[in-house]
Amino acid sequence: MKFKVIFLLIVVMINTNLFGQANDEIITGKVSFITSKNVYVKFDTTEKCNIGDTLKFLNQITPCLLVKNKSSNSLVCTIINESIVKKGDQVYFKYSATNKKLNIVANNEELSSKTKQDSVKVKSKKSYNTSQIKGRVSVASYSALSNIRDDRNSIMSTIALDAYHINNSKFSFESYLNYRKNFIASDIDYTRETSFFNVYDLSLKYDMNPTFSISLGRKINPKMSSIGAIDGLQAEKYFGKNYIGAIAGFRPDFYDYSFNADLFEYGAYIGRLTDSKNFDSQTTLGFIEQRNSGEIDRKYAYLQHSSTVMSKLNIFASAEVDLYNKVNDSINSDFRLTNLYVSARYRFNRKFDVMLSFDSRKRILYYETFQTEIEKILDDDIARQGLRMRINIRPLKYLQTGFSYSKRFQSDNQNKSDNIYGYITLSKIPVVGGRLSLDYNMNTSNYLKSNIFSIRHSRSIIENKLNADFYYRFANYDYFNSFTPTNKQSYYGANLSLYINRTLMLSVFGEFSTSSLEDNYRINTKLVKRFSNKNKK
Repeated sequence: MKFKVIFLLIVVMINTNLFGQANDEIITGKVSFITSKNVYVKFDTTEKCNIGDTLKFLNQITPCLLVKNKSSNSLVCTIINESIVKKGDQVYFKYSATNKKLNIVANNEELSSKTKQDSVKVKSKKSYNTSQIKGRVSVASYSALSNIRDDRNSIMSTIALDAYHINNSKFSFESYLNYRKNFIASDIDYTRETSFFNVYDLSLKYDMNPTFSISLGRKINPKMSSIGAIDGLQAEKYFGKNYIGAIAGFRPDFYDYSFNADLFEYGAYIGRLTDSKNFDSQTTLGFIEQRNSGEIDRKYAYLQHSSTVMSKLNIFASAEVDLYNKVNDSINSDFRLTNLYVSARYRFNRKFDVMLSFDSRKRILYYETFQTEIEKILDDDIARQGLRMRINIRPLKYLQTGFSYSKRFQSDNQNKSDNIYGYITLSKIPVVGGRLSLDYNMNTSNYLKSNIFSIRHSRSIIENKLNADFYYRFANYDYFNSFTPTNKQSYYGANLSLYINRTLMLSVFGEFSTSSLEDNYRINTKLVKRFSNKNKK
C-alpha cells in the first residue's frame, strides 16, 4: 500500500510540471567531427544559438559542450565538465523565447530591414535535412590456447551504418549488426550452434519536423532503455520543454534475439526537461504492457529522473513498479516494486568528488512465460540489494586516486558480497613518459575471497600512429569448501594499436596467464574501418 501512495504522489508531481507553460524550444544536433581541441556539432540551423551557449546530451541535463564559434549549420565547441563526447552523439540546445527578443534587437543594429528579410528568406529555403552517412566496420579474431584443455577460436564481425537525412530528405536509417563464428575441432562431438547472427539495431526514421519523429524497425529508445530493443513503431513529439512518446511492436525472442510475433508490446511515456540557473532535470514516466501469444505477460510503470543542483550535485533515479499479477488464474493489480536505483554524486571542486548509490532488484515475472514457476518464485520473492560509495581525489595535476566500497545483500544471506577497490594513476610519468596505473580489488562472497592487484603502463610509441599498453595482474582466489582451496594466477599482457590512417586502425592483443593448475595464452586481433560522407547543399 505504501508503494501505491508513493507512486501516486510521483505521478501528481510530474503532471503538475508537465503541462505548465513552456516558452522554450529544444533544438537537437549531432557531433560530426572531433579534433584534439575542438568538437564540431551539426545542426539544421544555428540561427538561435550564440557563442557562449552550452549543449547537453539528450539523456542528460549537465552541459557537456561550450560553443566557441558558429556557422549557419555548425557549431565549434570545447568539452566541459569532464564529459566524454563521441562522434555521432546527439546533443541539444535550449532556446529561450525570452532571449529571442534580445537577439532581434541586436540583429536590427547590424542589419538593415531589407537585409534581415532577405536573410530570413534564404534560411527558410535552406533545408534542415542535411545528408550524412557514417559507419564502422570491424573484423576480429579471438584465440585461447591451453596446455590442458581444447583450444578455442572464433571470429566476429560487426557493422554499424547510419545514414541521416538520406539524399537531404526527412528519412534516416540506423543499423548495428553482429556475426560470430566459433570453430570447433573436427574430432569433437559438438551439437550446439556455432554461428550466431544478431541484429541489435535496424530502423528507419522519419522526421516530420524538428519536434516530431517516427521510427520503424528494431531500435532501443533512450527514454525507455530498460525495456531493451523494440521491433515495431515508435513516435515522439516535443512541446517546448515537454515531450510525449508511444511504442507498439514486439520483443525480440528470449533465446536467439530473432523476431518473435508472439511477444507483442505497447506503451506510452511523458516527460519534461527543466533548465534554470541552479536546477536542471529530465523526468520520464511511462507505462508498458507486454504480451505472450495474446495473453498479458507483464504490465508495469517506470520512472526515470536525472538532475543537477547548483552545478555540484548530480542525482539519478529509476524505478519499475509492476501493476499486474496472475497466479492460478487469479488476476489482481497489486503494486510490486521490481527495480529501484538511486545515485547521487557531489562534486566539491575539480579535485574531489563523492558518489553514493543504492539499488534494489527483484526477479522480473513474466506470468505467461514462467507459468509453471510463478508460485515458487513469488514464495521466494527476495530483493537483491546493494550499496556503493566512491571517492575520487586529484591532489596534483597529473595524479589521481580513488576508493570505492560496495556491498550486496539479501534477507536470506545468499548472494552477498563485499567489494573494496582502490586505484592510483599518474597520467604523465617524468622522464619516461606515458601513463601508469595501479589497481587493487578485494572481494568476499559466500563461496570465494579474492585479492587482485594490477599495474598498467600506457604510452605512445609513434605519436598519432602507434600506442601500446603493457600490464601485469596477480590474482589470489581462496575458495571455501573446495578441493582446491587456493588458486594463484599471474597475467602478463600487451596491446598494440596501429592507426594506419585517420579511419583505419589495427590492434593486436596478447596475454599469457599461468597458475598451479594450467597455463593459457590469448591472442586477439582487430581491424576497424570508419567512414563518413557528408553532402552539403
